[in-house]
Amino acid sequence: MRISTLQFYDSSTARISELQSALAKTQLHIATGKKLLTPSDDPVAAAQAIAISQAQSLNAQYADNRTQVRNSATLVEGTLGSVTDVLQSIRDALVSADNPTFDDAQRSIIATELTSRFSEILGLANTQDAHGNYLFSGFQLSTAPFVETATGASYQGDSGQLFVQVDSNRQLALSNPGDSVFQGGGQDVFQTIRDMITLLQTPVVTQADQDALTAGLLSGIGEIDLALDSVLTVRASLGNRLQELDTLDSAGADRDVQYSAILSGIQDLDYTQAITQLSLQEVTLEAAQQTFVKTASLSLFNFL
Repeated sequence: MRISTLQFYDSSTARISELQSALAKTQLHIATGKKLLTPSDDPVAAAQAIAISQAQSLNAQYADNRTQVRNSATLVEGTLGSVTDVLQSIRDALVSADNPTFDDAQRSIIATELTSRFSEILGLANTQDAHGNYLFSGFQLSTAPFVETATGASYQGDSGQLFVQVDSNRQLALSNPGDSVFQGGGQDVFQTIRDMITLLQTPVVTQADQDALTAGLLSGIGEIDLALDSVLTVRASLGNRLQELDTLDSAGADRDVQYSAILSGIQDLDYTQAITQLSLQEVTLEAAQQTFVKTASLSLFNFL
């Protein structure tokens, strides 16, 4: 078979170019530390890497959602902690007011104290978060949930409860509607306080008046106890929510480590193997280049 000089040069050039490309690609693998530079390097592994990366991103989004729920739950719990303190002070005031030796002026002082406590409770019920959203207005985040009225307060929100996806199969509440917190469980804390203020401002002249006062105070104390139970129930649910978030955070962190390990196994380069391959490619390329030079200089080709 006759081999022309042109064929020899073409085939040799193509072979050397192929070896140079392979060498450059190996060098790029080493420089980036990745064994998958393009999907064509390993289509199956590339598809697996995409799927794992997407799962890891979704896991990170769940972690962000849990942080959002935790921040909201912590703020609500702190607010309700303050509400609990105010309700307890109201209860103590009502207990002290049931004193037969108190006159109208002394009861009026307690009524003035309750007026201040009413304003505190109303302010707490209308608490906003860092984004200006009201904590207790249900879905009506931009609407103040409670507006003061002559008999107490009117609820302007709704009964909606926002939920956030905190794991693949779990949603947790981001909010608690105010009507269930402050006006649920058979009581209306605002109306109760207003009723107690009116009761303490009513003059006591006869024994019947005193008996009516005592009965009214006992009823009011019972209503405040119901309000405390309602608030404490919500606080307990918030505590459970926070505990579950801790558990989900731990599981999510473990999954993130697992995803990273799997991705590392798919994408990260085996440097020892790569350097060995690089050395072999360099030797092969050098040999091909030397062979080309020596063969090209043979006298046979000089005569062709």
